[in-house]
Amino acid sequence: MASAQIRMLLRPSSIDDAHKRTQDHLNATIRSLQDLEDAQDFQNTVDSSSLRYHELKDTVPQFAQSQAEVTDVVARSRKSVEEHLYTAQELSLLRHSITDELTFLSQQLVSSLRGPDEKPTLLEDIETLHRRLKELQSVKGYVHVVEHALRIRLVFRSIHHRVRTDMSSSEGAVTQAKASLSPLDCVLKYKELQQFVLSVKQACTSIEDAAGQQTLHVVTFLASVQNRTWNEIKAVFSGTLLTAAEKLQWPMPVDYVTASPEDRKAFEVAFQDLLKLQSLGTQLRTEPQERSERDGLYPIETLVEPVSLRFKYHFEGARQTNRLDKPEWYFTHILNIAHEQRPFMDNVIQPLLSSTEYRRIVAWREFTLLLLPLLSRKLRRTVPTLTSHPPILAHTIYQALAFDSSLMEEGFDLGGTSAAAAQSRDKTSQESPKWEGISEVILGKKEWFEAWMEGERVFAMDQYMGIISANDAWLVADENIKDEENVIDRELKPTNSARRVKALVEQVTDRYLLLPQFVQRTRFMITVQLPLLESYHARISSSLDAFETLSSSFMRAVPGSLGAETGRTKDSKSLTTGVEGVQRLCKALVSAKYAAAAMEAWGEDLFFLELWAEINRKANLRSRAVAAPSLPDPKGSDEDVPEGTIFEELVVQYNKLVIRAEDLIVHTVTGEVEAGLKAHFSSGGFQTTSANPSETDDIALPTSLLGPISLLSTHLTYLQATVPQMTATTLYRRIASHLALHVSQRAIMYRGRARVTPHEGRTILAECELWVETCRHALAKASVRAEAPWRSLLQAGRIIGAQGEAWMKIVDATLGTGSDGDWEAVMVDVVGLAELSREDVSRVIRTRADCNR
Repeated sequence: MASAQIRMLLRPSSIDDAHKRTQDHLNATIRSLQDLEDAQDFQNTVDSSSLRYHELKDTVPQFAQSQAEVTDVVARSRKSVEEHLYTAQELSLLRHSITDELTFLSQQLVSSLRGPDEKPTLLEDIETLHRRLKELQSVKGYVHVVEHALRIRLVFRSIHHRVRTDMSSSEGAVTQAKASLSPLDCVLKYKELQQFVLSVKQACTSIEDAAGQQTLHVVTFLASVQNRTWNEIKAVFSGTLLTAAEKLQWPMPVDYVTASPEDRKAFEVAFQDLLKLQSLGTQLRTEPQERSERDGLYPIETLVEPVSLRFKYHFEGARQTNRLDKPEWYFTHILNIAHEQRPFMDNVIQPLLSSTEYRRIVAWREFTLLLLPLLSRKLRRTVPTLTSHPPILAHTIYQALAFDSSLMEEGFDLGGTSAAAAQSRDKTSQESPKWEGISEVILGKKEWFEAWMEGERVFAMDQYMGIISANDAWLVADENIKDEENVIDRELKPTNSARRVKALVEQVTDRYLLLPQFVQRTRFMITVQLPLLESYHARISSSLDAFETLSSSFMRAVPGSLGAETGRTKDSKSLTTGVEGVQRLCKALVSAKYAAAAMEAWGEDLFFLELWAEINRKANLRSRAVAAPSLPDPKGSDEDVPEGTIFEELVVQYNKLVIRAEDLIVHTVTGEVEAGLKAHFSSGGFQTTSANPSETDDIALPTSLLGPISLLSTHLTYLQATVPQMTATTLYRRIASHLALHVSQRAIMYRGRARVTPHEGRTILAECELWVETCRHALAKASVRAEAPWRSLLQAGRIIGAQGEAWMKIVDATLGTGSDGDWEAVMVDVVGLAELSREDVSRVIRTRADCNR
């Protein structure tokens, strides 16, 4: 409760306020005398109020007593509050005093190192000395352990006194190996060292820090001492073998038969001692050892050392043989060594292995396997400098792939090598070992593989642009193409660009033909090879687009059209009309057709069949194929032989170009011939100039017809000489069928109101036969039935040009009530053809002026 509220309640009541409130109440309740008379129980209210007044007056003494009590409680409360306030002030002063004391005491315990002039406290001195003592004790323990390990190596000085003076600086187990040259004696001392290292390792627990579990350095050091000891023992026996091998003229080709028996015996003993040492080491060193590419049979490792020195001398030094642009030199060097030493490995080393536990090792394969690290080291050092020189990098990779292929042709494989034996001991490895090839050193690294692939892509595209930009790119190839090998179609004469693009694509295929992994082949094909075929398709398609644009709007020639001459302005109409226009379309047609035929042949090649089967089989390759729009959609089945070929989609796209070019050729030829016939039909060239012609009059063909016929003959002759026979036949049939329909409609069917006289009918027949004879003459070299597409026009012409009895037979049979069979027999007998329907024949008959039916 607030103090203001308490003061208000303690304040005595005011009589004036009571009177005022009473007056206000009466004024609001009784406004007139009538209200007073009508008020009920008013007297009772006055009496009750009077009674209440007396009751309150009686309680005034009680109120006074209560007021006194309240005053007393307030006084006592004020006094208690003052006492508590004083106590709080005392406690606050005490708190500040304690804080000052704690600050002073804490300053006495804070390290004096924070101050530049203060000395360390006693506690700090004790802690420092205690920490140093523990460190010294740990160091002492480490030193004792290391001392014991090294003492084991220094215990035995020598067994033979003749070499004792030469061994003063040597170490125990290594010295013993030099003196006794017995693998068993050396291994016994090594076993003692191994047991000591194992005991230390078991006694030392791993420590854990922010990086996780860490091995103590003393354990790592002892393990290195153990490994060095074994390597030094191995080096002693290797030196003995090398000394014996040098007497056999190693690493030159060894004539083992002519060597002295003592030299052969020394070599065989040293070889067997190293095998025994490796066998004992395998039994002792049970812990898994990290295998490197240089690990193999100890004696064969030793025989590779002189080869390695010569390799470094020739290909890793400053000699002229160390050239980055001649990788074939060091690849051939290693290949020659493997080939030259094969008789020695098969006839000498293999029998030595056959009498040991390593009888399953093939000596020549093991020797070749240990030669490969020389090339791996060379490639890892040189390839980083070659990434800025794409041609040399591509040449190096090509030589590496050729080396792998040659080595596998020699019979090299991981089977029968120590690497295969190590994989067979691995319980998790279930697959048979497979050699990835020395090229995997480069191709297996993503950055190097992508740098090579990008260089090949740029080189291929540069060559492609050179092919397309050549002056003779769109000239039809010479006749000597028939003398070349691997000709796709003897009748197809492609353009120079088509032949060169085909050769370029085959060259690109050779670049990745030897890649060992299908994923690498797939990436190379999608990145390098397919863009060439896509670009050539786009170039032909854009040329057809340009031709359509020019032929429709008669614009000027645009750059890139087939056969367009640069630096020379031509009439746009001449580029799309006449033989020159058809010539451009034929170039596009034969180019697309040649490319499609080439891809069909490639798709049936074993290399691409295997690649397509692998793409369908593996999900990761399928995803890459789906992302490439020029590849067909893989089915993802497990069938051995998938449907289709890898170039199926591109073949379809190129065939669409062929169809489009054929349509343009047909449209161009028929359009030009029809344009030439407009003047002929508009002048009524088939009508006679005589008013009363007789039946014996000679038929003179109008000169307006010679132009269109000559143009058609020229086009057909060119098509016959340029495109394949089958394509020429197809184009001829389409052109002739279209023109036959056009002539039939304009000259006969829909000629207007004018009707044909018999003489005009004979003229029309002569014109129809002239079309056929012209085509027969143009196609004389081809075994094509020239009249086949003109049969309907010939029939209409023979009908409308029929005379006398023949005409009456035709009219009676067609317009009579005979059956269709009888009508057809009459047509064949009189006209020689029955291509038109009876209804069409009746329409032709009614165009004659002498037909009254």
